[in-house]
Amino acid sequence: MKMSHLFVQPQKDAGSGAETANHQLLVQAGFIDQLMAGVYTYLPLGLRVLENIRKIVREEVDGIGGQEIHMPALHPSENWKATGAWENVDVLFKLESRTGKEYALGQSHEEIVVPLMKKFIKSYRDLPRAVYQIQWKFRDELRAKSGIMRGREFEMKDMYSFHETQEDFDRFYAEAKQAYLRIFSRLGLIAKVTEASGGSFSKKISYEFMVLTDAGEDIIRYCEQCDFCINLEIVETNAGICPKCGSALREGKASEVGNIFDLGQRYTEIFDAAYATKEGERAYPIVGCYGIGITRAMGVIVEKLHDEKGILWPETIAPFHVSLVTFDGVEDEAGKIYEELQRADIEVLWDDREVSAGNKLADADLIGNPFRVIISKKSLEKGGYEVKRREEKEGGIIVGIEDLIKYLQR
Repeated sequence: MKMSHLFVQPQKDAGSGAETANHQLLVQAGFIDQLMAGVYTYLPLGLRVLENIRKIVREEVDGIGGQEIHMPALHPSENWKATGAWENVDVLFKLESRTGKEYALGQSHEEIVVPLMKKFIKSYRDLPRAVYQIQWKFRDELRAKSGIMRGREFEMKDMYSFHETQEDFDRFYAEAKQAYLRIFSRLGLIAKVTEASGGSFSKKISYEFMVLTDAGEDIIRYCEQCDFCINLEIVETNAGICPKCGSALREGKASEVGNIFDLGQRYTEIFDAAYATKEGERAYPIVGCYGIGITRAMGVIVEKLHDEKGILWPETIAPFHVSLVTFDGVEDEAGKIYEELQRADIEVLWDDREVSAGNKLADADLIGNPFRVIISKKSLEKGGYEVKRREEKEGGIIVGIEDLIKYLQR
């Protein structure tokens, strides 16, 4: 893509209220635009990142047997009243139609997915099943903050699994936990698996996937010698000592990027979603719930991976692989290289704008694609094109086109 074709260009000012790094940098670099507090438009660069995050999530969730669906965001109030959530969930957006009928905007989908699966799970032969969606959610937050890390409208991957036995549920629960760790690793994040209460979803212990960041809203205590980690909102640990290995615990702010809950049979019992067992008796499936904040993960990645110049996107989710920067009137040569890189399946953002070299270099750093290639009269006199990784502080190396492609593909 040519930057001159982008309808939004990087800007110096992130606007008022941009207190966190993800809010400031994503607005300045042209990834998002704030409509109002907690509600954002995802611009072309931002949408490319979201698509890359979704792709990784889909690959891993499909890999453990998840089947993708897409459920409505507008829900009948009856479903929420049946579970008591209509009265008890304070962040639920409630609507009334011109006919007087009440609706909710989905902040989760337990009330929708269980009646859905009731139609298709009739026998033990229909179990286990796991369905998921990537869908926009709505929460009536009193104070939306931290950029896209806590919004009133946000995108989530939520999966629901249905099981005949607790043993089968436990097996899938463990598989989902490992899939989540692979997802976050591929996103460039180190997620700590944190024990927490199931809250309004479940009385059982659940797992939260936490990433340490100063912009986080949770306080966790964790061990650096083993995998023990706990959310201090739930319980205090004894004297700061790890109960698993005896090492000293550390404390820090963290942001939740995912969670998994054992919902038991509560929802299937409420909606009478029973199935016939091998013995011909009626029984209720055990349900698991598995969430990942897609937009929140994007914000957390920026919080963790940036420097004084801008964003440092991991190669797996960057909007483009390469920022191609040209100046000194070498457009013809640059056009050839642009075409060569595209033919090699290397995604390129070419800054072909008529702005200063300093602005182009600064914007390339701000946007944060993993590699930068400079074509100038100086580089051509030295025999080729200057290439460097975004995080490298020093200048790059000069290579010819064949070596450039090899360097970018390795």
